[in-house]
Amino acid sequence: MGRETIAILDFGSQYCQLIARRIREHNVYSAIFRADTTSEELSRLGVKGLILSGGPASVYDESAPRCDEKIFAMGVPILGICYGMQLGCQILGAEVIAAQRREYGRTNLSIADKKDLFANLPDSTTVWASHGDQVGQLGKDFLKLAQTQTCPYAAVKHKKKNFFGVQFHPEVAHTPRGSVILRNFLYDICGCSGDWKMSDFVTATVEEVRAKVGEASVICGLSGGVDSSVVAALLHKAVGDRLVCIFVDNGLLRRNERENVVSTFRDHFHIDLRVVDWSEQFLRGLAGVTDPQQKRRIIGAEFIDAFKSGASKISNAKFLAQGTLYPDVIESGAKDGNPAANIKLHHNVGALPTELGFELIEPLRDLFKDEVRVVGEYLGLPEDIVWRHPFPGPGLAVRIIGEVMRERLELLRAVDEILIDEIRSAGLYRKISQALAVLMPISTVGVMGDERSYENVIAIRAVETPDFMTADFSQIPYEVLGVISNRIINEVRGINRVVYDISSKPPATIEWE
Repeated sequence: MGRETIAILDFGSQYCQLIARRIREHNVYSAIFRADTTSEELSRLGVKGLILSGGPASVYDESAPRCDEKIFAMGVPILGICYGMQLGCQILGAEVIAAQRREYGRTNLSIADKKDLFANLPDSTTVWASHGDQVGQLGKDFLKLAQTQTCPYAAVKHKKKNFFGVQFHPEVAHTPRGSVILRNFLYDICGCSGDWKMSDFVTATVEEVRAKVGEASVICGLSGGVDSSVVAALLHKAVGDRLVCIFVDNGLLRRNERENVVSTFRDHFHIDLRVVDWSEQFLRGLAGVTDPQQKRRIIGAEFIDAFKSGASKISNAKFLAQGTLYPDVIESGAKDGNPAANIKLHHNVGALPTELGFELIEPLRDLFKDEVRVVGEYLGLPEDIVWRHPFPGPGLAVRIIGEVMRERLELLRAVDEILIDEIRSAGLYRKISQALAVLMPISTVGVMGDERSYENVIAIRAVETPDFMTADFSQIPYEVLGVISNRIINEVRGINRVVYDISSKPPATIEWE
C-alpha cells in the first residue's frame, strides 16, 4: 500500500466504519476488508496490524462468517472486538458459549493486567457492551486481562500468538477511554508511527493524478457540495487548465445556488466551469410523478443526458472525476459478498463512466466525510463550502412530498432560505449536521387576518450525527424554532403551519423521501 495500514476485517458490524475512523484519528491509515480476505493478500499489503470487527452472528453457527485462520500465523498483532474476540479465541482453542446473562449497554470493566492494551488506564473504567455470547473456558494458552460483573473474560491475550480480544466496543463514544485502548494497540503493540496526514495525502494524490492523466483533459461534475467541490479543487491543483467542470442546473436547486457556484469556482478559483441548463427537461420529466423512487429514476436519467450534452463539447477529455467517498465504496461493495448490509447502491460508483466512455478518477475514495472537509480547508476552499450541510442529488424534488411543480419549488426555496438563515444567525449551523424543510402534501385550517385559511404545512428536520449512519434530532431551542416558524408563516405566502420532526435515525431516515 505504500503507507502503514491497519486492516479491519468486517464481520457485519454496524460499527465497522467507526472503527476505521477511530484508527485514522490517531494518524494511522485504516482500510476495511472482507472477513475472508486471505493471509497472503494481507501479507502482500504489508499491514501493521489487524482488527477483527464485531458482528451479529454466533461463532458456533454453521453459517457464521469466518476468517482465514492463517492470519494468526502472520506475526502481526491482532485485536478482536466482540465477535472478533470470540472468533479468535475459538480458533486458538478457547470455548465460546451463550452467556447466562446477555450484556448490553454501559458496564464497569475491572482491569487485572494494566500492561500493553490497558496501559495508562485506571483499575476500573466504563465500557459499552453488546453481546449474547462470551468466552466460557479460556484454556491454558490465554491470559485474562479484564472482567465485568457478568463476563469473566471481558479482555484476553494469547500467550504465544500476538492476539488480543475485548468483549466490548472501544470504538464507540460510550466507552470513554476507548481511544486510549486503541492508541495502545496502534502505537505500543503494532509499532505504528502515525504517518497518515492530510497534507501528505494531498501531495501524493496530486502526483498520482498527474501521472495517470498525462496531457489529457479531466471532466468533473460539480454540484457545489463539499465532496465535488474538494474534488474540483484537488484536480485543479493537479492538472490546472485541463480540468473542465460541468454544473447541471436541474431546476431543483436552492435559491441562488447556481450563481454561488459560478461565483466561487469560475470567478474566485478561475476554473473552467460549464453550466448546462437542463431545468425544463427535468421539470417536464417530473410532471405528474409522486412516487419518490420514480422521481429519483427520472432525475438520474435526465442528469446523464444533461451531462452527456455538456461533455460532448469538451475536446481531449478522457477522464471523469467523481466525489466517491470511502463509505460509498464500502456500501456499494456489499453486493459483492461483504457481510455488512447493502444499504444502497451509489450512482457515483462507476455508473457515469460506463454511459460516457471515460476512465474514472476518484481521488477521495479512501476518505471519510470529515477527512474530506480537512482536505478542503487545506486547499483553501471557503468555509461555507467546506462545512456545508449535505444536499441530496435529486435536490428539492425529494423534499416536496407529491408532485414537483414550479410554484411548489419556489415556495420551498423561500422556506429553505429562512431556515438556513436563522440557524446560522443562532450560531447553530456547525452544531447541526443537516437541516432541511419538507413541503407536505396536505393543507390545514388556520386563521390569518381574522379570516379562515386553508394552506400548506412545512416540516422542519434538523439532525446531529458524527457519521450519518445514525442520527438524533437536534434539540434546537424553542425560541429559535419560534423565530423560524414565525418568519416562514409571515413571509412565505401559502404556509400556515410549521411542524418539527423529532424522530431519530433509525428508524427514520434523514431525508423524507
